[in-house]
Amino acid sequence: MRSDPKPDVAIEVEGLSKSFGGNRVVDNLSMRVMRGQIYGFLGPNGSGKTTTIRMLCGLLTPDSGRGTCLGMDILTESRRIREHVGYMTQRFSLYQDLSVRENLEFVARVYGVPQPEKAAADALKRLGLEGRGKQLAGALSGGWKQRLALGACILPGPDLLLLDEPTAGVDPQARREFWAQIHDLAAEGLTVLVSTHYMDEAERCHEIAYIAYGKLLAQGTVQSVIAAAGLTTVTVEVAGEVGHEAGLLVARLGRDLAERPGVDMVAPFGTALHVSGRDATALEAAIAPFRSDARLVFRADAPTLEDVFIDLMRRSRDELR
Repeated sequence: MRSDPKPDVAIEVEGLSKSFGGNRVVDNLSMRVMRGQIYGFLGPNGSGKTTTIRMLCGLLTPDSGRGTCLGMDILTESRRIREHVGYMTQRFSLYQDLSVRENLEFVARVYGVPQPEKAAADALKRLGLEGRGKQLAGALSGGWKQRLALGACILPGPDLLLLDEPTAGVDPQARREFWAQIHDLAAEGLTVLVSTHYMDEAERCHEIAYIAYGKLLAQGTVQSVIAAAGLTTVTVEVAGEVGHEAGLLVARLGRDLAERPGVDMVAPFGTALHVSGRDATALEAAIAPFRSDARLVFRADAPTLEDVFIDLMRRSRDELR
């Protein structure tokens, strides 16, 4: 089912907008995704991530805008595009009362894959499921269900893979193994669009986009998105206090700092705070009165993707008020 080789650009769209019931879910979005790229979508619930992904690959027709996916027009060739797309939803959607092998063979037959039994056996081997071929899909753990769902998605040989919160509820080891498989697939030329709320997963993507309330607020590599945010971050840690007392001190300090000019974002991390601002001088003036407290240790720190995510989310809310 793989299409002929395409140019380096897998998806390129301009000015995409989509409304439902008078509510604009995606507003004038333009972006480019390269072939073989793992592209991550971040944003709060209801931000338009899923609608954006579906428009990018021709699964949903935009109200306005233009673009191509895998060299095909998203407005006039959406049916052809869908033939080259694998879609893995957050909810396990295969047959619970069929075995792992039966599910894969069924998918192979539906998509007209040659030699479906052999294709299913190859998929079992590739995904490390050989010993579970006869096990009912409904009896699998979350991590093994995830592997099976991924195997079913890639069995027909798509050029583009859509992952909608693919590792929700999956343990850390299974998540790491899943992402290793995704990187292997991308290295073979598969383009992957993935929505996620996990910062460590976003950092595994080649590029990311942050979408809030229908608008694209940031895009690029993780490093470029962090740099473009313009945040200066200071980490404040509690020294000499433990347990409840440390927690009280952090909570009180966080409330005090959040009210000071120059502080744009305060985020607690255990008995530490990430304090960030876009004006380094104003930020230093805000924290200066607390530096004499012997219980506190201050250090300059690099802003994290989570710092940027929280700041973007706060600013996007403020713009709606």
